[in-house]
Amino acid sequence: MKYAFQRQLNLSFDEVDSKIRDTLKKQGFGIISEIDIQSAMKEKLGVDFRRYRILGACHPPTAYQALTEELEIGLLLPCNITLWENDDHSVTLSAINAKEMLSVTGRDDLDELASQVNTWLQNAIDDV
Repeated sequence: MKYAFQRQLNLSFDEVDSKIRDTLKKQGFGIISEIDIQSAMKEKLGVDFRRYRILGACHPPTAYQALTEELEIGLLLPCNITLWENDDHSVTLSAINAKEMLSVTGRDDLDELASQVNTWLQNAIDDV
């Protein structure tokens, strides 16, 4: 998948959730938003859905740098991390590919910044 870093883990959903938060923190990210898709689907549509969570991760110095370059980049923030429980109870963990995401701006001068974010996100995924 070109737009994400992904891996499947034979750990519980709660364990993956806890570990990705820890590894993101070690890479300098904080979680600034969180969406529980399972709860939202139940509440809004009355349907059952697998455990699925979207974490909005922010690396404040990099977000600040990107926003000072172009205010509209806020549309592309934060970096989303998703985790969902598979039918076999394994968990799929994904992080957005920042370079692909920022490519929509057409600004080559943001490549280095996006590459650094990708390194941090890939490290966080790999360390779970």
